[in-house]
Amino acid sequence: MLCALGEKVHPKDISNIQLGNLTTLFLNIEKRCSLASWIRENIKKKECCFYVEDGREGICKCGYPKIQHCDEAIKPEDYMGEQWDKHRHVREVPTDAFGDISFGGLGQKTGKYVRVSSDTSSENLFQLMTEHWKLRSPNLLISVTGGAKNFCIKTHLKDKFRRGLIKVAQTTGAWILTGGTHAGVMKHVGMAVRDYTLSSGLMEGQIVVIGVAPWGVIHNRHALVHPEGCFPAYYALDEQGQGRLSCLDINHTHFLLVDDGTQGYYGVEIELRARLEKLISQQSLGNRESGGTIPVVCVVLDGGPGTLNTIYNAMLKHTPCVVLEGSGRLADVIAQVAALPVSKVTLVLINQLMKRFFGQEYKSFTEVQVIEWTKKIQDIIRMPHLLTVFRIDEDKNYDVDVAILQALLKASRSDEHAGQQSWERQLELAVAWNRVDIAESEIFTEESQWTSSDLHPAMFSALVGDKPEFVRLLLENGVCVRKFLEHEDRLCELYAHLPACLFLRKLAKRVQGGKVHRGQDPAPGSPKISLSHVAEEVRHLLGSFTQPLYIPSRYKMTEDDVRLAVPSKGLVDLPCSGEEWIPDTVWDPGRDLFLWAVVQNNTELAEIGWEQCRDCIAAALAASKILRKLAQESGEDDSEEAKEMRELASHYEKQAIGVFSECHSVDAQRAQKLLIRVSPSWGKSTCLWLALQADAKSFIAHSGVQALLTQIWCGELSVENPHWKVLLCMIFFPLIYTGFLTFRRDEVIQRHAERTEQQKLAMDAVFSGSSDAKIKRHYRGSSQTSELEPLNCSSRLMSLFTSPQVKFYWNIASYFGFLWLFAVVLMIDFQTFPSWRELLLYVWLTSLVCEEVRQLYHDFDGSGFRRKAKMYISDLWNFLDVLSILLFIVGLVCRLQASSTVFYVGRVVLCIDFIIFSLRLMAIFTISRTLGPKIIIVRRMMMDLFFFMFLLSIWVVAYGVAKQGILIHNEDRLNWIMRGAVYEPYLIIFGNVPTNIDNTQFDMSSCSVNGSDPLKPKCPELNEDNMPAFPEWLTIIMLCVYLLFANILLLNLLIAIFNYTFQEVQDNTDTIWKFQRYELIKEYHSRPALPPPFILLSHFILFIRSVLLRYPPQRHKTFRQELEQTEEEELLSWEAYMKDNYLASTRQDESQSVEHRIQDTAEKVGVMSELLERESEMVSATMAKRLSKLEEQVSESTKALRWIMDALKSQGCKSKMQPPLMTGKSCDRDDGDSSGQETDEETAPHTFARQLQYPSSTVKRFPVPEEKVPWEVNFTQYHPPVYNHQDSSDPDTSVLDKHRNPGGRTGIRGKGALKSLGPNHILHPILTRWRDAEHKVLEFLAVWEEAEKHWAIPGCSAKPDEPLAQTLERILGKKLHDKTKSKLEAGEEVYKGYVDDSRNTDNAWIETTIVTLHCDKHTMLMADLNRIVESSPSSHQPLQWREVNSAACVCPYQREALRQIAQCHNTHF
Repeated sequence: MLCALGEKVHPKDISNIQLGNLTTLFLNIEKRCSLASWIRENIKKKECCFYVEDGREGICKCGYPKIQHCDEAIKPEDYMGEQWDKHRHVREVPTDAFGDISFGGLGQKTGKYVRVSSDTSSENLFQLMTEHWKLRSPNLLISVTGGAKNFCIKTHLKDKFRRGLIKVAQTTGAWILTGGTHAGVMKHVGMAVRDYTLSSGLMEGQIVVIGVAPWGVIHNRHALVHPEGCFPAYYALDEQGQGRLSCLDINHTHFLLVDDGTQGYYGVEIELRARLEKLISQQSLGNRESGGTIPVVCVVLDGGPGTLNTIYNAMLKHTPCVVLEGSGRLADVIAQVAALPVSKVTLVLINQLMKRFFGQEYKSFTEVQVIEWTKKIQDIIRMPHLLTVFRIDEDKNYDVDVAILQALLKASRSDEHAGQQSWERQLELAVAWNRVDIAESEIFTEESQWTSSDLHPAMFSALVGDKPEFVRLLLENGVCVRKFLEHEDRLCELYAHLPACLFLRKLAKRVQGGKVHRGQDPAPGSPKISLSHVAEEVRHLLGSFTQPLYIPSRYKMTEDDVRLAVPSKGLVDLPCSGEEWIPDTVWDPGRDLFLWAVVQNNTELAEIGWEQCRDCIAAALAASKILRKLAQESGEDDSEEAKEMRELASHYEKQAIGVFSECHSVDAQRAQKLLIRVSPSWGKSTCLWLALQADAKSFIAHSGVQALLTQIWCGELSVENPHWKVLLCMIFFPLIYTGFLTFRRDEVIQRHAERTEQQKLAMDAVFSGSSDAKIKRHYRGSSQTSELEPLNCSSRLMSLFTSPQVKFYWNIASYFGFLWLFAVVLMIDFQTFPSWRELLLYVWLTSLVCEEVRQLYHDFDGSGFRRKAKMYISDLWNFLDVLSILLFIVGLVCRLQASSTVFYVGRVVLCIDFIIFSLRLMAIFTISRTLGPKIIIVRRMMMDLFFFMFLLSIWVVAYGVAKQGILIHNEDRLNWIMRGAVYEPYLIIFGNVPTNIDNTQFDMSSCSVNGSDPLKPKCPELNEDNMPAFPEWLTIIMLCVYLLFANILLLNLLIAIFNYTFQEVQDNTDTIWKFQRYELIKEYHSRPALPPPFILLSHFILFIRSVLLRYPPQRHKTFRQELEQTEEEELLSWEAYMKDNYLASTRQDESQSVEHRIQDTAEKVGVMSELLERESEMVSATMAKRLSKLEEQVSESTKALRWIMDALKSQGCKSKMQPPLMTGKSCDRDDGDSSGQETDEETAPHTFARQLQYPSSTVKRFPVPEEKVPWEVNFTQYHPPVYNHQDSSDPDTSVLDKHRNPGGRTGIRGKGALKSLGPNHILHPILTRWRDAEHKVLEFLAVWEEAEKHWAIPGCSAKPDEPLAQTLERILGKKLHDKTKSKLEAGEEVYKGYVDDSRNTDNAWIETTIVTLHCDKHTMLMADLNRIVESSPSSHQPLQWREVNSAACVCPYQREALRQIAQCHNTHF
């Protein structure tokens, strides 16, 4: 049978279902069938198999009516005498209620549910929730308990509870566990989820709320039953008709309905819920092998006796509890006494509070119940590290979420494993919850001492978990990025944990050899990602002009283990404080972290990584290049991911501009050096080249970059030289020797001289005495040696003619000469045999061809021939060059033919080629600041014109064909067809109105009747009068319509398009022109100095050098400059300083922006309004507290006066007047209160000996409150049970009375688990040693207790009269005792006397003697002990040296003994 479906499809509508919907439908059916199969195998329900009436007709003792029992459960009458037993007469069968549950109403809320047996294993339930319900494993489990009935709660507290609960669940990824019904505290939790869902606009909330409810008390549960599951089951909320039953809460997301085979009984789910909570608390936190488990916290609202048991048991399991004061009943009782010492929490006080907060319900409580509750409350407040009270009237204005998280951290700090492990555990929880505020206030305090290595696990979790605020916090608190990425395995692990993104798919495809397709995640067993794979992919994104960022190590050449290489020059990351840089470690950790964040398109993490980069400008430009390349390769330009990548690329382009602007404003020369400096961190590339490859037009258009390009354009000439001076010197070059032109070297020398003169004046002022003559001479000598020499005559001449600017002017003149010669040949001197002018033209063209070949093969930036050829072809001007050269060759071949026809064709081709050569002239003027932007606009308008011509051609052809068909009958001449259908309609647009559509202008002589004359058009169809027979009115209307649309509409549309393009491009033309200007500058910088056709000489020399002599190509140092290590370090430090200044100014601007001020004002107004609301609600609560305190003080004063009166009466003093009647709040006292005063005891009563559950048994002690422990205090209700573990016979009361525990009452009589009545003596020898030579770590010899599964101090029972030596021999063994005999007899006695132990009873208790012996590390005794310890693992009781600290032992008295020993040795405990 197929799983039930929630939707039905009409047969007529089958054709409307798309294939994708069908696929989804079948997948859902498959999932549901799989879920149903798994549930039937693993999840059971319970049903009664023996019907016995309980006194009501037709009702079984299980609570179900007779008709709901199976046939075999209804027994004959003669078997009815058998007693019904829940354990024997209830069986498990496969469950029949599971699937989806829909509550209807607004939003159509849908959840998951399943009916489970009360004996179902917790493992199966957790598997169901995580694997089949697809719930993510929680980072926190919040168990909400309290009143199951509806109760009133203050509005402010209710809002804080709801808001805080949802906030902690949302931020930490927590599960909320409740009772699941629509009543009491469960209803409040559901309302909180509903409010969050409505406010966030989500139809399905992200909060996981699991209700664990008893199946037998659920109203309308029949709607949930279906053997194959319900998808969905429709459940109706019916509060009015539920009676004693309960409805499920409609705002919960998941339900576990616990079935024990009965109906109408509450509380059957408690045991299964406790088991489930315990299992979840044992799961690994975050699916990591860090040892951390999922924390659990209990939140208490209202509640009664059952809630007290829940809190008590939870705290015994070390689960922290948060109690909300003001929620009522038990929660308020605990809140009232939480801050009091245990001695103040008396039976009288608890009675008063119970009567106050429980009201009429207090009358149903028995005296023994109140005693038990008092004892449990005392035990609860004795564990303050696990108890947190949330009070709304405190000064701190925080919600419940802060209280919950603080409770967990407080419990973690007070754990037995205190110390650094506790702090690390707290940090792990805070990272998992993503609560930076908690970490700042509770973890990173003055008490905690963190090193960088301590924070590395948290740093890794924060990075992988995408928690940028935590990453920033960890960096601020001591994480060193260099240390964090010290090993390449950490970086490989980060890349292995990349979220699903385009880069991860590309990386996986590269690792697996191209087997991963789009949208497919890497397979679990796929090869490991190594840094070589990352380097290859990043190089592909950056460009082949870069070198790999990571190269294989010289020592580890395996494929999957790649180390980060250290380039030979320069350092990028400064070593951390107190450390030196070590070779062969992580090269640039800031770069690595930034790159890891950029490739996954993570904006916030990338910003943090960029702040850690010192080479920040190059990093920002590289990120822009990588992101634009990824967006281009995503295949979907309009996808959200591609848009985000482009936005992030633009952001980092702006960041690069901002930092460079800061640098340029301070020192322009240094800033320009940053542009051309070779960056080892980014594949030996430069900032300038990265910006060009990233298409960072705005960066290239920056005034500082343009100043560098202008300087390169001018070469060794000064930028300040006017153009006319340069042109004049090109013709009359001797003028350069007269100072007519200024060279850059002259400017540098002049600036250096001025600076030197200023330094000399300063030195003369400082060293004015005769004793400083040597220093002055040394200074002057060093300054003279560093002076630059001026250019000589030959250098000036070479500098002039090798300047790219001069080359450009000569090439312009040469190109104009070429065009002039070409025009002369075409118009004047185009002979059958080439003349000398034409031959010169061929030589000139040959020089142009050679130059184009040189440009194609010239590898300017080392990017390779393929990339260079691709870039050459993609340039429009190069395309025109190639086209013009090819046409010239075609024309030349045709012109050299003997045929006159082919000769003429060659001339025509050359004429057309002249047009292309002339158009090529526009590229030369791109250098002009005036004409360059206009050329860009023309290019954009040409593209618009192309699309416009497509629209225009539709109208032209439509009108032309219609006109030709109406006028002319069967025209068969193709040229006249094209003329009439296309050419004439096109000319009409420009005003050439046709005459053949109007009969008045018809001329028979202007046309040919049969089309026999090739020079005349065919006449239109004629009538009998030899006049045109076409409808004149139609052709005139068609012409008018055509002119209306073509001339008015389309031409004005073209003008509007041009105007829009002009306005759009005008703002960016300057930027685009500056960006394209670089290509022209680069071309002429690498171009030979001689212009065509003389450039052939330079080409001949280059051919000899490159091909024949095989000289390496010359690198252009103007565009690439490798700095020395010291200079590079100084430059990078200065750049990092400028980056910090830029970030500080940016933050300041943001803080002063209008938007930020409005947001800040709104937050302050919100805080003020909330404070006013709190203040109004606090007034009444504060007054009530003050009145209560005043009443208590009056009561105490009344008691004191009564005691004074009694004392005076006992002394025989009498008064003439009657004593006044003094009444107090409570005058009745218990019999045990012998006096109103409290005596301060030196030691508190034993606590472990009064634990309610006696160890290793099912016996419970009688509850003994604190004030009832002493035997002297009367305790009439005291009736403890008697328990003897080894003797089951009834004990003699008179014998028991002879032995009385010196510590007081324990709640149980007999021997218990001890061997004898009275004192049971135990001897503990403690052997200690120092682990290290500095005497910092003290260790003791411990023995493994197999029964308790922990290490402990050696010890055993000692007989009262047994000698010490004999007892020690039994404890340590003969071999070890013989080694330590003489030393132990002289050992120091640490403690001797009564011990507070959980095994103690009223008649049997433990007394211990603890003896210590410290062993010197270099003695023979220590060597013998070490040999015994090393050989002990094979024995039944292994020995081991353990550190003396608070986590060493379980028994409290042993821990106290170790504390005293540590104090004696002055070491930390």
